[in-house]
Amino acid sequence: MKKRDFIKSLVAALIPSAILVGGSWFSFTKLLPKRKTSPFRPPGALAESEFLSKCIRCRRCGQVCPNETIKYFDTLDPVMSGTPFFVPREKGCILCMKCNNTCPSGALEPISENPDAILSKVKIGKAVVDKNICNSFNGFVCGVCVFACPYTNIAIWGDTWEQPVVTDKCVGCGLCEQACIHYPQAIRVVHTVEEQEVTIEKI
Repeated sequence: MKKRDFIKSLVAALIPSAILVGGSWFSFTKLLPKRKTSPFRPPGALAESEFLSKCIRCRRCGQVCPNETIKYFDTLDPVMSGTPFFVPREKGCILCMKCNNTCPSGALEPISENPDAILSKVKIGKAVVDKNICNSFNGFVCGVCVFACPYTNIAIWGDTWEQPVVTDKCVGCGLCEQACIHYPQAIRVVHTVEEQEVTIEKI
């Protein structure tokens, strides 16, 4: 048997459901979030590579989060393991700024609770509307995402029939995505300009 085939067979045999590590079970199905883009970090996070190098995995950011938004990677990858992230469709960030003002390592930059500071310095991502499935673009007045935004009429506003219009002031907190009553969500937070220019992937 060739070396490559042997390795493939070995891996296939080891991944059935879970492995025992130090007395704790780690399910392979929970190693990473199912979202296919890079993770959404708490507000004030440095660029991903710098964030990973500075984060000391102390978990203080999640301990002070009043909304219990912050989760941690439970993965065998030592680079990602223990680092904080959140999933907008499950629970958005309420922008209280407690996490980044608690971070002891500088992985999350401190930002004032002042709305002007938040709107100018926080950039988690940007919400994008899929008009093909959004209720307000298809004959049903909704506007739930507009009213869920902590900065309504600044980061997002409702046009005719409450059709959501996202502005450049959006910081990507994800509260709109969490609130969306359509499934799959018709409004999603994305990271990059490239992601914003394509139809939101159904995941």
